[in-house]
Amino acid sequence: MKSTDFFTLANGVKIPAIGFGTWQIPSGNVAYNSVREALKAGYRHIDTAQAYGNEASVGRAILDSGINRNEIFVTSKLPAEIKSFEKAVRHSELTMTNIGLDYIDLYLIHAPWPWNEIGADYTKENIEVWRAMEDFYRSGKTRSIGISNFNVKDIDAILGESEIAPMVNQVKMHIGHSQKEISAHCKKHGIIVEGYSPLATGRILNNSDIERIAGKYGRSVAQLSIRYVLDMGALPLPKSTHPEFIAENLDIDFEIAEEDLNFLDTL
Repeated sequence: MKSTDFFTLANGVKIPAIGFGTWQIPSGNVAYNSVREALKAGYRHIDTAQAYGNEASVGRAILDSGINRNEIFVTSKLPAEIKSFEKAVRHSELTMTNIGLDYIDLYLIHAPWPWNEIGADYTKENIEVWRAMEDFYRSGKTRSIGISNFNVKDIDAILGESEIAPMVNQVKMHIGHSQKEISAHCKKHGIIVEGYSPLATGRILNNSDIERIAGKYGRSVAQLSIRYVLDMGALPLPKSTHPEFIAENLDIDFEIAEEDLNFLDTL
């Protein structure tokens, strides 16, 4: 799969095979300029979230890009701590106000639990929130809906109660953290997996084993790490604020040999 290819969601919507992540990119000029650079480099998939605080900057960069809106796939997320139908409705409306677009392409529940209660059981609340997500989808304000950071148990809870199944599950994925169980379960149910933090928030950039493999392909550690996620069948979401790295991270049209993938899986 090339960086210019697409995954196809369960409802037929096509999503570009690599996205530009904006987590930890501050609002204002930094987020605006980073998204403009990403679009200039060729990205057509931009990922943000209400919790990132940069939806407005992201939306403005998209509108100012001069690129037709229907050529750009835009994702945002319902904050993890929102766990009621009414609050989910209000916050989906707030995202639309913040981002300033007529519609978004994908809307996700950011996590199955509030960030200060990681691992807590919010099954009942997530089912209630999912009803609001389904209504948001039916309204036409988003072209698809999904989840993020959901494990197998959390996924099954939604599947067991939903009228519209999640189309995406966005999870942390990088070399050394391949998420094979979740990926296999999502594939079984027609859910596309997106992998955020493919560079492990920079922690693997100086890994000598990964450097050695990257050297075989004449690529950087970052490029190999992003390609790894794609070769695992997931959609990578790299992030940078530096124009040269933004462009480099998109240049991943090579394939990692099976023996090298197997080695990377041992790290």
